[in-house]
Amino acid sequence: MKFDTPAGQNPIDQLRVVGKPTHRIDGPLKVTGTAPYAYEHHDVAPNAAYGFIVGAAIAKGRITSMDLKYAKAAPGVLAIVTAADAGPLGKGKFNTAKLLGGPEVDHYHQAIAIVVAETFEQARHAASLITVQYARAEGRFDLAAAKDDAGPSEPSATVGDFDQAYAAAPVKLDATYTTPDHSHAMMEPYATVAAWEGDQLTVWTSNQMIDWGRTDLATTLGIPAEKVRMVSPYIGGGFGGKLFLRSEAVMAALGARAAKRPVKVAMPRPFSINNTTHRPATIQLIRLGATPDGKITAFAHESWSGDQPGGGPEVAVQQSRLLYAGANRLIRTRLAVLDLPEGNAMRAPGEAPGMMALEIAMDEMAEKLGMDPVEFRIVNDTQVDPENPSRKFSQRQLVECLRQGAERFGWNRRNAKPGSVRDGRWLVGMGMAAAFRNNMNFTSGARVRLGDDGMVTVETDMTDIGTGSYTIIAQTAAEMMGVDLDRVVVRLGDSNFPVSSGSGGQFGANSSTSGVYAACVKLREAVAQRLGFNASEATFADGQVRSGNRSVALADAAKAGEIVAEDRMEWGDLEKTYQQSTFGAHFVEAAVDMATGETRIRRMLAVAAAGRILNPISARSQMIGAMTMGVGGALMEELAVDKRFGFFVNHDLAGYEVPVHADIPHLEVVFLDETDPIVSPMKAKGIGELGLCGVGAAVANAIYNATGVRVRDYPITLDKYLDRLPQMA
Repeated sequence: MKFDTPAGQNPIDQLRVVGKPTHRIDGPLKVTGTAPYAYEHHDVAPNAAYGFIVGAAIAKGRITSMDLKYAKAAPGVLAIVTAADAGPLGKGKFNTAKLLGGPEVDHYHQAIAIVVAETFEQARHAASLITVQYARAEGRFDLAAAKDDAGPSEPSATVGDFDQAYAAAPVKLDATYTTPDHSHAMMEPYATVAAWEGDQLTVWTSNQMIDWGRTDLATTLGIPAEKVRMVSPYIGGGFGGKLFLRSEAVMAALGARAAKRPVKVAMPRPFSINNTTHRPATIQLIRLGATPDGKITAFAHESWSGDQPGGGPEVAVQQSRLLYAGANRLIRTRLAVLDLPEGNAMRAPGEAPGMMALEIAMDEMAEKLGMDPVEFRIVNDTQVDPENPSRKFSQRQLVECLRQGAERFGWNRRNAKPGSVRDGRWLVGMGMAAAFRNNMNFTSGARVRLGDDGMVTVETDMTDIGTGSYTIIAQTAAEMMGVDLDRVVVRLGDSNFPVSSGSGGQFGANSSTSGVYAACVKLREAVAQRLGFNASEATFADGQVRSGNRSVALADAAKAGEIVAEDRMEWGDLEKTYQQSTFGAHFVEAAVDMATGETRIRRMLAVAAAGRILNPISARSQMIGAMTMGVGGALMEELAVDKRFGFFVNHDLAGYEVPVHADIPHLEVVFLDETDPIVSPMKAKGIGELGLCGVGAAVANAIYNATGVRVRDYPITLDKYLDRLPQMA
């Protein structure tokens, strides 16, 4: 099925199941410990051995020698694989650095060997006996130092004459903001069980994008993709870190081939941070020019980030191309070559760090103008793409989000004078920020079966990274086939199933359910034909198929044999005609201790407009999880770079701080009533990343309102403002 015209009335609009608050159908499995995660597939690969990865102890250079003799003689050791005996390996489409290093080393903790033994402890011990000698080379580990050598990673986006408009603007802002490197820090480590049966490889792993991972694993190993099966039914968090093939899957496969046994590999936490990907640091320059009435006349956002040779930038400017009006514009991205571990997608890549800068700049400009921050944003709203005014937004309720948020939060009680509200020893302030995330649609397929018992089974390689995919896919199939939710079985995360969109970029929910919609349309047609109905006139409800005066039980259609339908949703060119985005507003109240500088978040509110909300319960969970992550980015999260030796020092959850329950108050989330027929037959858009975009700046703005101290370098730790707090007297 191809979606190339706006959606009209369709079975989803019945909203008997879709749109209803529904508890996750996989919840009982997870709370009882019976949902198998990657490392827990004990029954599928009996007699599995254990692998332990050896990581490079330098960030740049060359291995000159590797002594394996003591490791090979250690108890329980079955095999050791290095680049010298792994055979020729390719590099997957989505990998920047090699997943098995040697003799050249590209980054710290790059995998350079795997030891396979009978037990995990034996493998770990033997790995410690390997002696590696290196020739260390000079590396580039400091973005600020490499900034001047950074080159353009894509053409600049220019409209009008920014320089002239900025020079003529009566009110100007010129400020630089920085965001540090961030880790995904998901609870479940990178883990894989690999087993060979002849030349057929099966991996049970933790991967958000099954088809990407399967294809890149085959490419890396130099075998046909049809010889690889990837299975990932449950994922304990990914946040973009598991979008791509990582070294534990490759090393498990190599270890299993060498040991002639299934092999289980789980990365220790330091490897999850240094061996895999992270959100790269940014330096962002924002210049705004405006008239005294608040109209932006000159808008420039420039960003610098770094990555491994051949990598890509953190596209922190992309929201600035669409969020606010302004006739004269300059958007520029530059990329420096760094030898740190690979930078890549982390929840809301681009907009998450970009909004951390932009939405502080908007507040700073509002203050210069003497305007309320909410009103300043409303004045500069646009209903068209600022770079292409003929291209309208399919839906854009940013102003309504701002106004509803301000009213619900009590924004009118905010004291505009920073540092003027006290509650005992606490300085109290309010901050806000707009929220924005682009909508993306990916081709997504599914197979739907109707059994003679009336059960509907959905099969797709879509993944559930804790987002509720099982539930919304079941809701979609139940709605389309006119059955209750308990009459639907959902099977996910297996490359033997039709290729889906996968999970990431907040494209998963809308894309995958649209693929299920397409397959269900075909199944409805097959059922109607089997029953002798006209498919266009048949209705499916309450387990019955009706047409005119006839009504037949859905199950009866399959009495002569199971009916199977398969299709995928492909996308036309509507996105070229209409800009498809999601919008919101974040409001935060923060308190800062006048003596210690400790910051406490007191209240948070998010108002979101993101098309039809398929399941309000899981959508709210996605929002509050993202808001919590935003607090972490604002106040504590930072990968500390050792700029001498090129690694992340705080590579565990003791040193890399993330929010805990005590850090987060009750969070309020409001969804505007919206459907968007331009984006899909579901009339839905993504929500999982919108909740993150803007939160950090809202926290920063609240701290400024509380203290009168502006911090432009994240995270906003007390050492950056303690000596500038107002006097306690």
